[in-house]
Amino acid sequence: MSNRAVGIGMISMMDNMNLIQQAQRHNLVVRDLGEEIDLEIGPEDDDPSFAHNALLDIQPHESSAKEHAENKHMIGSQLLSEDQDLSKAQTGKRKKKVVKRWREEWAETYKWAYVDVKDGTARIFCSVCREYGRKHRRNPYGNEGSRNMQMSALEEHNNSLLHKEALRLQQASKEKLIVDKPIYVKALMSKSAGSIVEAALRRDPHEAEFIQYVQEVVHALERVISKNSNYVNTMERLLEPERTIIFRVPWVDDRGETHVNRGFRVHFNQTLGPCRGGLRFHPSMNLCIAKFLSFDQTLKNALSPYRLGGSSGGSDFDPKGKSDNEIMKFCQSFMNELYRYLGPDKDLPSEEMGVGTRELGYLYGQYRRLAGHSQGTFTGPRVNWSGSSLRTEATGYGLVFFSQLMLSDMNKELKGLRCVVSGSGRYQCMSWRSLLLMVLINNICREYSKTYARSKYYDEAKPWSEQCDVAFPCASQNEIDQSDAINLVNSGCRIIVEGSNMPCTPEAVDVLRKANVLVAPSMAAGLGGVVAGELELKECNLNWSPEDFESKLQDAMKQTYQRAIKAATDFGYQRESPEVLVHGATIAAFLTIASSMADQGCT
Repeated sequence: MSNRAVGIGMISMMDNMNLIQQAQRHNLVVRDLGEEIDLEIGPEDDDPSFAHNALLDIQPHESSAKEHAENKHMIGSQLLSEDQDLSKAQTGKRKKKVVKRWREEWAETYKWAYVDVKDGTARIFCSVCREYGRKHRRNPYGNEGSRNMQMSALEEHNNSLLHKEALRLQQASKEKLIVDKPIYVKALMSKSAGSIVEAALRRDPHEAEFIQYVQEVVHALERVISKNSNYVNTMERLLEPERTIIFRVPWVDDRGETHVNRGFRVHFNQTLGPCRGGLRFHPSMNLCIAKFLSFDQTLKNALSPYRLGGSSGGSDFDPKGKSDNEIMKFCQSFMNELYRYLGPDKDLPSEEMGVGTRELGYLYGQYRRLAGHSQGTFTGPRVNWSGSSLRTEATGYGLVFFSQLMLSDMNKELKGLRCVVSGSGRYQCMSWRSLLLMVLINNICREYSKTYARSKYYDEAKPWSEQCDVAFPCASQNEIDQSDAINLVNSGCRIIVEGSNMPCTPEAVDVLRKANVLVAPSMAAGLGGVVAGELELKECNLNWSPEDFESKLQDAMKQTYQRAIKAATDFGYQRESPEVLVHGATIAAFLTIASSMADQGCT
């Protein structure tokens, strides 16, 4: 028998012609590969889903009529041969080699898998079979064998290195897969207010945090919008950032390995003046969060005593576990791109999550080097290149001063109340003049708990189940979910003073509203950092005493509080309402921006 003879399967004499017709219909190519064979299904496959997915990367082979006749003759000869059993054994041996070679090619070529969304859930799929888990198509080798052969091939696939890797990745990535977050859409009383949210959803349907904050703002502005329909167009313009900057940040670690992160800066609105806003270095940082933070900063700056625009940004770089040298290299690379958009009359960044004294110092040093001047300065806690001596404590002090103003209207004081605080960044706590003060000093909450036996410190845990009167969420956005809000209400909490931006999920907000918990929004209560930043820029040559600084900060927080109360009462909200400060602060900030936008025309 010719050495070109190959076996196709166990068939009988009477099935010979059917198999030949089937081979022709599927463009089944039989070739001599020495010890191994390949089979290929053409575009006329019975399974339409395989029509354009060649499983083996083999160039088409056009056989001549002579070769076709010879192959046909060989097939018939093999079936009639007395050595049919030997041929079968050889066929089985070759098929095992095919399987082995294909499995090796598979493992070598497709070492990775890909992530796709199936029925709203992100899953890891095999790159070859295009399925996940144990749901697979037919025989991955492409032949038309019996059901037993197909099941054997399926088992081979399931045991392949690729599939094992896919399953391993799927198990290891359960908590790391990024799935589109469902956007919680609230019902609004006003149709015009609802149209603003609908427009934002159409434009940015996947930006969950940004849409969430837009809804909070629109909810607070419902009465304003219903009285003036022109504000619908103003809001639609306001919700589109003036400038969005996304850039690459390459850097080299201490081992000489190169990494790349993504940098962001959003100039949201400059109607009132140059931008001010923080930089956040955290793995969760993305464009959506940068937009939400810059929108919040725009309203916060508009509420302040100064005429400032709003911005925010940062990177998905994680400073934790990095050496000083690595952080310096990253900050310098980050500033190499961002510096051209910064300046005293353009935009000056400040500290935020993951960006403290060290990071801001490296950033400012590279900015000064690239810009070639020292005009102005970043707003940050460093006395020798910044102004105020109490910049470190400004945001936390302002938060406490604001809470004192709230309690004073209720004929109460902070002293003696049970307080819970979250976060370990710019807001932490210490005992000072018998008040609970939020400051930046690292690990001070832990030390405070050692000094005062009645206090408790939780490492990497939420404190919202503790009995309390006032809660200070100062960690990150959406840190209080629905169950946390229920725990707070059941624990006796009646006042929430927001230190972090948008710390409550929409469901948590609903719980707090129904329980009549008084909320001070971060837009107003967290204004201390803005005040101190502007004071140190404009009066940086002054050498203030702590008392002078506190006096200026207290005056600014008092103005903000009174302005928010007045704006709310002007639109019919009672001072006793638990949301009076939420509505008032948003209304006052928005009207300030809207007035300037109207004066400046279509900008």
